[in-house]
Amino acid sequence: MAENSGIEWTTHSFNPWIGCTKVSAACDFCYAEAWDNRFGGNRWGPHADRTRTKTWGKPIKWNREAEGAEERPRVFCASLADVFDNHKSIQDSWRRELWKLIRDMPNLDWLLLTKRPQNIARYLPSDWGDGYDNVWLGATIENQTEFDRRAHHLTAIPAKVRFLSMEPLQGAVDLRGAEGLDWIISGGESGPNYRPADPDWFRSLRDQCADAGVAFLFKQWEGIDQPTIKAKGRELDGVIHDGYPLPRAA
Repeated sequence: MAENSGIEWTTHSFNPWIGCTKVSAACDFCYAEAWDNRFGGNRWGPHADRTRTKTWGKPIKWNREAEGAEERPRVFCASLADVFDNHKSIQDSWRRELWKLIRDMPNLDWLLLTKRPQNIARYLPSDWGDGYDNVWLGATIENQTEFDRRAHHLTAIPAKVRFLSMEPLQGAVDLRGAEGLDWIISGGESGPNYRPADPDWFRSLRDQCADAGVAFLFKQWEGIDQPTIKAKGRELDGVIHDGYPLPRAA
């Protein structure tokens, strides 16, 4: 649970609780489940309880350090769980406290990424309105099937930024039919069981984003481990794509 994240598109990662259940192909070789198994957590699957962490003080420190900073830190919440998981072990009080924490940290942009966008509306706070100024809502999309199943749930929710994390990308995706997206993150799969990606999948996303005026970030190529992936670089056709969105006006 690194305080300063090595993930290219975020500054910090924060986990209010840990644990999840696999729901689609993107979960097949889940790094978070592997991390949990390595430390004997037993928090994965429909019958495993999620556990609350003891790291809730970290965002308070990050918020204090970000006061007056030129660039707003981004907080990925959560890398080892899903904030919109409807598992029975996740207490309502945990979510209430998380939303309060987010409201009380105005110097941080919170990136809430889910594979369950159909649950977002159910778990939003009562004062959500047109969205919190410091919350970006995202959904993981790995192929056309999941785009068709998930994207419209995300775009139906008012938010300052809506984004898709298309990693590990597992096929070509036509982004039409989900207007209201602000940002696409894409990349290949990592780990000993990684599945190869066709560069044309990424090229198509890049071109669709350019046509639609949507920010595009290419995170990585696929590979067996991070040294191998880093050695490949982050260029797509000779260009590093590090696009970031502009929040919507109120």
